[in-house]
Amino acid sequence: MRRRIAWLVVATTSTVVVSFVIPLCLLVQTLAEDRAMAAADQEARNVAILVSGVTDDDQLASLLAGLGGGEPVTTVLTPDGLQIGGGPAMADDPDVQRALAGEAFRVVADDGGAVLLPVVVGDGTAVVRSSVDGDELHAGVSQAWAGIIGLGLVLLAASVAIAMRLGRRVSEPLLDVAGTAHRLREGDLAARADVRGTEETQELARALNGLADRTTELLAAERAVVGDLSHRLRTPVTALRLDAEAVDDPALRDRLGEHIAVLQRTVDAIVKEARRPVRSDLTSRCDAAEVVAERTAFWRPLAEDQGRVATVTLVDGPVPVALAADDLRDLVDVVVDNVFAHTDEGTPLQVATRVEEAGTGRVLMLVVSDAGPGFDPAGPSGRPGTTGLGLDIAERTARGVGGTLRRGDAPGGGALVEVVLPVVEG
Repeated sequence: MRRRIAWLVVATTSTVVVSFVIPLCLLVQTLAEDRAMAAADQEARNVAILVSGVTDDDQLASLLAGLGGGEPVTTVLTPDGLQIGGGPAMADDPDVQRALAGEAFRVVADDGGAVLLPVVVGDGTAVVRSSVDGDELHAGVSQAWAGIIGLGLVLLAASVAIAMRLGRRVSEPLLDVAGTAHRLREGDLAARADVRGTEETQELARALNGLADRTTELLAAERAVVGDLSHRLRTPVTALRLDAEAVDDPALRDRLGEHIAVLQRTVDAIVKEARRPVRSDLTSRCDAAEVVAERTAFWRPLAEDQGRVATVTLVDGPVPVALAADDLRDLVDVVVDNVFAHTDEGTPLQVATRVEEAGTGRVLMLVVSDAGPGFDPAGPSGRPGTTGLGLDIAERTARGVGGTLRRGDAPGGGALVEVVLPVVEG
């Protein structure tokens, strides 16, 4: 915006300056020519008085010589054709012939100018010519033009400086509003824009602040509603567990217990999601290498306690991804917990991360596999006895930042979950 304002002011000021500079330069040139021609005219008239009063040619030549050198150069053509004074020959000059006819006039050209006066004496008509060359005719014009153009450039530079300052006063509040919008996008819901600048900028800042307040209220209300619903679900789940424990048939009791456990985990996931801070819903970033290393270290003791061989191969960090640390922890926990929840104790698992080049840039690949029974293609969730809600939540989290989650079969048998997350560059 500052650049556009500056260019607008430059264009406007340039138009105004040129509109004044060109006529002023032409006026200076005209004044210089008038000054030189006025001096020549004055000298021609003075010599004409001498010619009309002095009849001796030698005396007239002496008087003309006494005028001194320099500009203008004055020459007299006597009635008998004698030229007195320097300068070009007058006898064959068309302008002199015109003056002999009785006309007094001046001639101005690029290479100089001349004033011609006819003087009537006793024995005929004499002609007085006072001429100036081009340098004298335009003396001082170049310096005056340089001064005028320099002044125009100074005014233009001053207008640009003022325009930049004015543009800064207009653009800085807008940049502040834009910075607040970026902070809101990155998850800082406490960010608010300063209401300053032009009226339009102030209105924009107030609108953005109002939008931030409303967003915070809506997210908080949504969390409250989901949290209340989740807590209400826990009561019937507890009642179901008590009723299931009262069933006499052991096989039916165990089967009901498994279904209730899946339902309980689902409710717990909803409650955990509802209790997350509001601002973590928005885009942030974290070091994926550090978070994955932290979560694998968290799950390792449980793997050792269950007799599982956990093979962990992690990429060296930092590997920034566009996820909040809490979101990435939940994603890793869901994928790893999927192995512990649906495979027997002693089943080995592998966790690996690597960075690869993709068509849109680098991506982080998180691969978790096991040697269990694998996914059931016929089941709606892929795992017997589960709704698959956890992996669905993890998939939505990955897709929210432009990534993917793929379920498949491990090379040696078992289940494989591959999460792809774009790496944030810069």
